[in-house]
Amino acid sequence: MTVRPGRWVAGRSLRRLRLLTPRALCALLLAWPLSAANPFAPLTAREIRTTVRIIRSYGRISQRAQFSFVALAEPPKDAVLRGDSIPRRASAVVYDPTGDHTWEAIVDLSDARLDSLKQIPGAEPALTVQDSEQADRIVRADPRWREAMRERGITDLNSVDIVAWTAGYFARPDTDRGRIVRALSYYAGVDRNIDAHPIEGVIAEVNLTTSRILDFVDIDRSAPVSRENFDLGALANRPWRAAPAPLTIVQPKPGFEIEDGEVRWQNWRFRYALDPREGLVLHTVGYDDGGRTRSILYRGSLSEMVVPYGDPGAGWFFRNSFDAGELGLGMSATTMHPGVDCPTNCSVFDAVFADSSGAPRVIPGAVALYEADAGYAWKHGEEARRARDLVLSFVATVGNYDYGFDWIFRQDGTLAVRVELTGVMAVKAVANGHDDPYSHMVARNLTAPHHQHFFTFRLDMDVDGAGANRVVELNSASAPAGPANPYGGGFVMKETPLRTEQSAERKLNLASSRRWIVENISARNALGHPTGYALLPGENAEPFAVPDSWIRRRAGFLNNHLWVTPYDPAEMYAGGDFPNQSRGGDGLVKWAAANRSIENQDVVLWYTMGITHNPRPEDWPVMPVHAAGFQLVPWGFFARNPALDLPPSGSTGGPSPVRLLQ
Repeated sequence: MTVRPGRWVAGRSLRRLRLLTPRALCALLLAWPLSAANPFAPLTAREIRTTVRIIRSYGRISQRAQFSFVALAEPPKDAVLRGDSIPRRASAVVYDPTGDHTWEAIVDLSDARLDSLKQIPGAEPALTVQDSEQADRIVRADPRWREAMRERGITDLNSVDIVAWTAGYFARPDTDRGRIVRALSYYAGVDRNIDAHPIEGVIAEVNLTTSRILDFVDIDRSAPVSRENFDLGALANRPWRAAPAPLTIVQPKPGFEIEDGEVRWQNWRFRYALDPREGLVLHTVGYDDGGRTRSILYRGSLSEMVVPYGDPGAGWFFRNSFDAGELGLGMSATTMHPGVDCPTNCSVFDAVFADSSGAPRVIPGAVALYEADAGYAWKHGEEARRARDLVLSFVATVGNYDYGFDWIFRQDGTLAVRVELTGVMAVKAVANGHDDPYSHMVARNLTAPHHQHFFTFRLDMDVDGAGANRVVELNSASAPAGPANPYGGGFVMKETPLRTEQSAERKLNLASSRRWIVENISARNALGHPTGYALLPGENAEPFAVPDSWIRRRAGFLNNHLWVTPYDPAEMYAGGDFPNQSRGGDGLVKWAAANRSIENQDVVLWYTMGITHNPRPEDWPVMPVHAAGFQLVPWGFFARNPALDLPPSGSTGGPSPVRLLQ
């Protein structure tokens, strides 16, 4: 949600690599394979430096230019599927504050040359730490801000943190040009949990391009600044309850292996990368079945997410952050600690990204991969099998909120997605006796506005191949009472093919238990039916912002829970390539308006999952984890239960160790 000075999450020097233990170095090699056989291997530190040097040497951007995202330019899909030898290329989004210009660059790393550098008129890329630092300087220099602090009894201005929020777009005066943020103030003189101490009603709308404050809001002076200690540290929260009995997870050897960047586990094969914008990305997911690897998903990722707040007041209406496109989920990754953020048997892998100056920075232990007990896989009477899951995980700390993202591979062929929400709610300071319908009290003089979290996933489905796929909607309904249904208990399921993009703009329907199948009409299962994978929804919500609101215009992907488009490598981000300060109409809304055919195609599913958060006191001062997700399950893909061949519990045929094969 926010970018804070001095707290950039990727702020460790690459020199840290020289101090890595042999185990950590091995983990790094496993995470970022050097073999050219992996077409999706993330950029190395050396490749990042080369990319930045080539772009700067071209002479089109100033020395003040900031690098928003630097990542692998993914190779063409058809070339990957053919197994061609593919040149390494890097992509970069560069912001030059000198003229408020945004550039997209492609660098050919194999030949060390710049392939393209084009300016994107009107685009504002993701915020950087420099943006927040500049906003801090501008606001502190304004006498209105200093007076607002004095009016609230704050004389030590160094005890105030100024935090930059993305500004959104609301057609306000003087906001059509320039790089704009909104600066909020928090009191840091109580404890480390500054999100618990908002200085309410002080908001500066800042044009960073002109170094000018466009609008200064100073309201709610009666709302006190909380001095209550809400530190989350263990020492601050004594007395502790009795520790639970020890629970030990022992796995002498990891149950997966990695070869050329491909993870192999229990018939599953896949590759992954941590993208600076999207976070975890899955590539070429397949399942070994009868001696052949059958394709399921070519690429899966979180395309965009948005968090709209429901308070319409002057200090809150703009809080609608696009955390992927405006800030970068991968860049917000935090270290995963075995035994805390993941089980003690997890393997953790480092990530390397470019910071805004273009220098490579390492995030230690950014990704975790581990096996977890998953209950029983199936059971009938005395015959039963214990299940395992393979979990690929990372956590992004985006301002006050923390999001865990898990891709879960199950032995029955299911691929599940789980999002875990925790962290500190955005709260509002209020006077005694405050009461409004837009928030809920969580502590003395603190209320938390109602808000929603929406996550839109892009799923490039390749069910038994990249072509000949279609999407079928399933709806169940009661059968009419009558001679064929004399006792009224009958119900039927109707299958409806979705043939065009606009016909596939669909919402959930609890009354009909709606779900969708991606079928391959040229591949048949043992019963002669098309093979398929179904998307089974979990928790979800409708947006409460009205349809013509600015947030709904900018986040048009919220209009439906499901969208389906034909594959196009240029169509990656549901809210458009540059959602920061966008006016709307980009991304899915624009693409689907073409109403292209999605029958017998290489199709992409876009699924939006929503969570409505009505705050409660138990969510304060840190929110217990709330998990939600969805599943991709085989639907006629196999001839029978694929977990039928699991060995009985206690079998000596244990999993294979991790190994790196050159």
